This record gives sequence, structure tokens and C-alpha cells, in this order.
Amino acid sequence: MDTSFTDRHWHSADGLTLHCREYGTASDRPPVICLHGLTRNARDFEALAPHIAVQGWRVLVPSMRGRGDSDYAEVSDSYALPTYVADLLALLEQEGITQFVSIGTSMGGLMTMLLAQAQPERIAAAVLNDVGPVLETAGLDTIKTYVGQGRSFPTWMHAARALEEVHGTSFPAFDLHAWIAMAKRTMTLSSSGRIVFDYDMKLAEPILATPEAAAPVDLWPAFHALKGKPLLLLRGELSTLLSARSFADMQKVATEADSAVIPHVGHAPTLDEPEARAAIDALLARVA
Repeated sequence: MDTSFTDRHWHSADGLTLHCREYGTASDRPPVICLHGLTRNARDFEALAPHIAVQGWRVLVPSMRGRGDSDYAEVSDSYALPTYVADLLALLEQEGITQFVSIGTSMGGLMTMLLAQAQPERIAAAVLNDVGPVLETAGLDTIKTYVGQGRSFPTWMHAARALEEVHGTSFPAFDLHAWIAMAKRTMTLSSSGRIVFDYDMKLAEPILATPEAAAPVDLWPAFHALKGKPLLLLRGELSTLLSARSFADMQKVATEADSAVIPHVGHAPTLDEPEARAAIDALLARVA
């Protein structure tokens, strides 16, 4: 399989230079845009994107502001969903994209729902990976325990073991090879020679500053905006962010949606699992 990609860039309204990987070539199909989770980057889809591209799709994989090769924001307040959606719209405008298939993991799924609510005509089809209109407190609390800590490691082995300590319950079947692969997706070699997480630690500030008693945002209207579109709902069997009950409620609302539970995985499935790949391929076949 050809895993090559082209590095592309675009600019945000506040002057940041943002990075995007492009796989495949343009066709009469809407492009696929893969949107990563909170602390991730374009490398999160380094296996899925070429798998989709070889089937004849153009695939764009942006790193949102503060991640990967995209600029860091000057103020942490801009690390927020409305800004991420605005940045995505700037990419769509630059590329002349009127409609696309969204594959959104966690934060990327929230971006997909919010964009669907604001401009439903933009979304040709969508995959929501282990995220929905209700986010469980247990899962959010787990994220707060590790986001923005700024740890560094001397070797990839140390980095992999550190990831296993934090995320081992979400990926109980991972072996050392898989943990090292995850480390290389989520971390980078710094100028000091230490291995560090590949995101701006300041992106944690708005999250950690949110009062525990703050009323949750009602995301059901955003989810309803995806009704009637080709839609795939995925949940990790062990997920603490998207509960089985919420997942069932989503299926009751979007009765036409396909759905799959990815076994032996928590938050969030990598989308390299056979069950996830088969479900995504089936969704894309409906759109092609």
C-alpha cells in the first residue's frame, strides 16, 4: 500500500500556520477528512488514511492548532471547539471543499457534530468514534489526570511504558510493539534530545479551568443535525467516555445509522481494528 502523503498548510483567522497531510488524489467523490482527538495529531491516522486513499478517495488529515506541525496559539483561550471548527472551515475554504466525509475521533467527533449543526450541508457522511452528545464524568476526569502534564522521556521504551501506565486499561491487548507505535504517534523528539508529547501543554488550561459544577453543554441538537446522513457510530467496549446507555440512545435517535462496538478497547479505538475498518469501508461504499 502506498503510504506517502503531501504536506499541506493553511492559515487560521488569527494568523496561525496549520498543517495538514493529504493522501490520494481528487475525484468526483467528496474528500474524507480525518479529525483527531484532544492530544493527538495527523499521525493518528497514518494507517487508516492510506487505507482509504487506495480505494480512490482524497484524504485530508489536519493537525489542529497546538498539535503536531501546526503552530501553537498565543493564548490558551483559543484552544476551544468553536475555534477548531473555525480553523476547519478555513481549510475547507482554501481547498474549495463544499462537502466532505468526516471521520472524527473524540474531539474530532465533537467538531463534526458542531459543524453539522451550523452548516449541515457540509457533511456528506460521518463517523463518530467513541464520542457522542453525552460525555461521561468518569471519562472526562480520566482525561484531566494526564492532559497538559508535560512529561519527557529518555527513550521510546520509557515513553511506551509511560503510556501503558496511563492507558493500559483502555488497551489491555496491546503488546510492547503497539505501545511504541502509539508513543511515536503521540510524541516527538525535542531539541533537547528528550521525547515529549507533541502538543502545546497550554491546551489543557481551558479544560482544567472549567468548574466541576458547570452545567454541561447540550450537544443533542448537534447530534440531531447528522440524522438522515450516512452515519457510523463506533464505541470502544471498555470506554468510560461514551457509555453503553448513551450509545444506545444515539442509535434510537439516528435509527438509520450503522453502529459497531469495538471489542477489548476503551477510549478511543485506533480505527486500525478489523471491526472498525470493516465498518468504515462499508460506510464509504454507501457514499462512493
